[in-house]
Amino acid sequence: MATAPAIHTTAKGMTRAAASFLEALSDDEKAKTVYQYEDGERVFWYYPPMNRHGIALRDLDADQRGLAHALMESGLTKKSYEQAKLIIEHETVLGLIEKERGVVSFVRDPELYYFTIFGDPTGDGPWGWRAEGHHISLNFSVWGDRIISMTPFFFGSNPAEVREGPKKGLRILDKREDLAFELMDSLDQGQISRAVLYKNAPNDILTYNASAISLPMEEGLPASAMNATQQEILRSLVKVYVDQVPAELAQERMARVEEEGFGDLYWAWGGPTQKGEPVYYRIHGVSYLAEFDNRQNGANHIHSVWRDAKNDFASDVLREHLIMYHII
Repeated sequence: MATAPAIHTTAKGMTRAAASFLEALSDDEKAKTVYQYEDGERVFWYYPPMNRHGIALRDLDADQRGLAHALMESGLTKKSYEQAKLIIEHETVLGLIEKERGVVSFVRDPELYYFTIFGDPTGDGPWGWRAEGHHISLNFSVWGDRIISMTPFFFGSNPAEVREGPKKGLRILDKREDLAFELMDSLDQGQISRAVLYKNAPNDILTYNASAISLPMEEGLPASAMNATQQEILRSLVKVYVDQVPAELAQERMARVEEEGFGDLYWAWGGPTQKGEPVYYRIHGVSYLAEFDNRQNGANHIHSVWRDAKNDFASDVLREHLIMYHII
């Protein structure tokens, strides 16, 4: 069974932020925003531009938007919150690029980001929240003074690198790409032959928007077959994803990675090993999973996700609770 999560100061701030957000909504707005915690909507997530359940930024006034952003910020570090805002603002960059190219497939609107609350933040039971739109999906579950789940956690960027205009050179998700190439550059041919699973990068992350992970773990090059320098590069890349959440949560999650066996993390690659080419990678351990894909739009369109193979959407914590307290 899973170890009970520690007490988190983050949970208190998150609960206050959610309660303040809900207090600012009218009854009609709350009806759009709030679902039961057990509703199947909670485990549906996706990252393309589309209409979603919840309330969109476009339907909120300035004060309500500020409170929605405060809720999102409560689950992020200063850096990852800035990245989230840049991803939202990136809709205008992408919109201009597509307009110049005559592409009108989707509406690119920084106000089409939706906020949803599951359960009652002021009650005794578990509750959760989701902030989601094009290239962002944040999913947190809270129970009292504990964060019981913080994944799936998706960030994407299109373009991955802005190559023209006033934001030329902007790379919102640069480290998760640069460290991956640094690691591949450090491997010898024998290691590369084990790491490369796919001649061509897949079209997208392989887990897509599945509510549960079904990828095999032991594929690719294990960290135990890397030298100390390579392991440190891999550890830095693991932390790029983990360090998106506040320090107390990140430290707890990294401790779990080490406890489960850092050497048992598997590094898998798809595509060429040169920058500028379509590539994919994943890091998969007992419970840790990160996936990255940069294939679309001429290898200038990133999808990346951090997941918990055991506890996405708090599935493991809730299962343990049911076993301990509700099944005779």
